[in-house]
Amino acid sequence: MPFTLKNIKDLEDIGSAFDGPPDLEFRAATKPLELEKSALSYQWVPPGYRFPYGHSHSTQEEVYVVVRGSGRMKLDDEIVEVEEWDAVRVPPGTWRGYEAGPEGLELLVMGAPNLGDDPRGDVDGQRGWWAD
Repeated sequence: MPFTLKNIKDLEDIGSAFDGPPDLEFRAATKPLELEKSALSYQWVPPGYRFPYGHSHSTQEEVYVVVRGSGRMKLDDEIVEVEEWDAVRVPPGTWRGYEAGPEGLELLVMGAPNLGDDPRGDVDGQRGWWAD
């Protein structure tokens, strides 16, 4: 088949696996879309909450696109404000985390290269990495 069509909101919500705030959504689209060279996920962080883990990648570059709402991202030691339709490129090796503003934070996250069958092998993650 020359294409794959999926509705991201119909994919399994694995947000509860991150032991975060109620209503945290995380939908991994890489395998359902049969992506070969890249990765894609959808995330919804409820108003006023921070994603519970910070992380970095050894090889994967990511782009975070804010499709709705606003918030802040911590990139290594720098904190930046983000709003609707902002796109933030994060290179490999950079630690990142994000939190929602008063309307929540809805993100599409694209990454390349595709990390194959062991995506966790490229990730260094830490719960509470972004602590006040």
